[in-house]
Parts: sequence; structure tokens; C-alpha cells
Amino acid sequence: MNELAQRLFDFSVRSLKLTSNLPNTPEFKVIRHQLAKSATSSGVNYEESQAGSSKADFTNKIRISLREMRESNYWLRIIKSITKKTKQLKRIRLIDRRINTIKKNLRKYIEQND
Repeated sequence: MNELAQRLFDFSVRSLKLTSNLPNTPEFKVIRHQLAKSATSSGVNYEESQAGSSKADFTNKIRISLREMRESNYWLRIIKSITKKTKQLKRIRLIDRRINTIKKNLRKYIEQND
């Protein structure tokens, strides 16, 4: 597993751990589901890109992964805006920093393969 694949895997796990600690309200149920989907999808699409059938297929999977990271970032911003728990905010800040690094790496892959 390369470094970016590991980062995406770690991001997925951290996001899932965060979602499991969110309040059990209707609003957070939607957020929990959407964040879990987008956070894990980014890593899955990157993994699939590694076995792309062509350069175009590889680049497309990387683009999808980047879009999923952007969506994850959106859901994390919503959580930050509506949560009051300090422990959750600390986790979100840590995840935020990792998202930015991962997005830069994904953009780099796209630029190199366009």
C-alpha cells in the first residue's frame, strides 16, 4: 500500500470513528450516513484507480476520489458548525488537516496524468 492509499484508509477509519460518536438525532443521522459514504468512497476509488484499465480510467477514478474528499470536507464543516463538544471538534480539526494534504496529493496525480 502506498502512502496516499494509507492516508485515505486512515482518513476513512477516523471519519467512521467520528460518525459513531455523533449524537443520535435526525440531523446527525443524515450527516453520519453522508460522511461515512463520502469518506470511505474516496479511498475505494483511489484503490480502484490503481488497477485502472487505461490512463483515462485511472485519472477518472482519481477525480472521483477528489470529489468525495471535497464532499467529506463539506460534511465535516457542517459538524463543526453545529456541534458543541470539544472532543469532537478536536477530532474534526485533525481530520481537516489530513483532508487538505490528501486533496493536494490527488490533484498532483491528476495533473501528472492529464
